[in-house]
Amino acid sequence: MSRTLILIGLIIVAIGILWPWLSKLPFGQLPGDIAVRREGFSFFFPITTMILVSVVLSLIMWLTGR
Repeated sequence: MSRTLILIGLIIVAIGILWPWLSKLPFGQLPGDIAVRREGFSFFFPITTMILVSVVLSLIMWLTGR
């Protein structure tokens, strides 16, 4: 369990360090992401991005579990 927590912490730190470059990627602006912007209201639901991230994480977990 402690090894897993350390790995998760290192991943979060790496994402934090790489954030200036990661924020330039088109995630959150993919076709299928729902964005509603009106006066005084905005709603964003990144369904395609969530599916893509889920598939990638599932693949990584499957490969590391072997």
